[in-house]
Amino acid sequence: MAALNIAKFLTPQMPVVTPDYDGLEYKWKFLTFRPAYFKNELYFLGAFLFYLLFYYVGKTANKGRANKWFETHLPLYKTQFSRPANAEGLVADGNSDFFAFSTGRRALTSLHTTFTLRPRHDLLQIIYQFGRGIVELDYNVYDKVELEFTFREPVGKEGAVPEAVWAIVAKDEMKQLRNDRWDLTFTKTTEHSALPPSLVVMSEFADITTNLLKPYGQFQLAQVLSNPATLPYFRSLSLTDQPRARPPVPLDPSERSKRLILSLAVPPNADAAATLPLVTAAFQLVDIIAGEGKLPGVRGGLNAALRPETRTKLRKAREEVEKEIRDEAQREKKEEAEEEKAAARKRARDERVSKLSAAEQQKVLDREKKRLLRKSQGKLKAR
Repeated sequence: MAALNIAKFLTPQMPVVTPDYDGLEYKWKFLTFRPAYFKNELYFLGAFLFYLLFYYVGKTANKGRANKWFETHLPLYKTQFSRPANAEGLVADGNSDFFAFSTGRRALTSLHTTFTLRPRHDLLQIIYQFGRGIVELDYNVYDKVELEFTFREPVGKEGAVPEAVWAIVAKDEMKQLRNDRWDLTFTKTTEHSALPPSLVVMSEFADITTNLLKPYGQFQLAQVLSNPATLPYFRSLSLTDQPRARPPVPLDPSERSKRLILSLAVPPNADAAATLPLVTAAFQLVDIIAGEGKLPGVRGGLNAALRPETRTKLRKAREEVEKEIRDEAQREKKEEAEEEKAAARKRARDERVSKLSAAEQQKVLDREKKRLLRKSQGKLKAR
C-alpha cells in the first residue's frame, strides 16, 4: 500500500488535453504529440544539445591543437632520438592533457613532452577561468607544452652536468612559477643585458649564467630568446637537480635527476612552427651542458666550465638544505611522539577517573580546575 502511495506521488500529472486543440499535432497509431504542451522541455533540450556540441567542438579543438604542434616538431625529434615517440603518437589523458615519450639519445635518458591545454570541452571551467581572469589581473591561463629533458648522468655523481638550479623566465610567469616550483627558491632573480626586458634570470650564482649565455660557435641562447617571432611563446627554461615540490625528508640521490625543462605557450595551428627555434636551441643547450655534440667550447660540460669555488658553494648549499629538511623532519617526528604520549596519558587518566565514584570524580575535576587556574595566573604574572 505504501509503495502505491509513493508511486502515485512520483507520477507526474497528466497534461490537460482539451478537445478543441487546433495547434500543430503529430499522430502515429494510438500516439499523439502536441508540441504546444512542451514549451519548457524545448529549452532544456536546446541547452543539453548546446552543451554536447560545446563538448565535442572543444575536445576536437584540443586534440587538433596538440597534434598539429607535435606533428610540426616530430621531424626534429626524429633527428635527435632513435625512438622519437610512442607508436600511437600522442597519448591522451582526458580531453586537455596529452603527452609523448622520447628516448634514445646521447646524454639523455628521456624527453617527456606534456601538453596542458585549456579545458575547451568543459563549459563550466571555461566560464570559471573567464570570471577569474576578470577578478585577478595576474591570472594567466594559456595552452602550455612542457619539454622535460632528463640527463643520463645521475645526481650524486660529479660529472659534466652540475648539481645546480638556473632558469630564464618570462616576468609575467615568475610569480606562478615560484609558487609551483620549490627548486627555484634556491635562486636569486636578476635582469641580464643580453636578454629582452620581458625576461629575467633566476640563478644560484652568476658564474652559471655567464657560461650558459656566452656564445658557442654560431649558437647564442640569448639571441634565440630575443627573436621577436618566438618570444611571445617562451615561458621558461630551467636547469635543475632538485624536485619541484619540497620533500618532507632528504631524498636519496637515486630518487632525483638532473633535468632541463622548457615551457612554451602553444602557438596557433597556423603558426605551429614558431617554436621550432626554441626547441632546437634546447637540444643544443643539452649538448652544451652535458659536453656532447660538435659545438666548440663544450668539452667537459658545464660543470667543468664553472669555477672551483662555484662548485664548492653549490655543494655546500645542498648540504645545508638537506640538513634543514632533516632537522625539520626530526622535529616533526619528535612533536608527533610527544603528542602521542600526551594522548596516551590522557586516555589512562580518563580511564582511571571513570572507575571512581561520582564524589571522587568531582574532587578530581575540582583539583584540575584549581591547577589550571594557578597555571594561568602564573602566566599573567610572568607577563
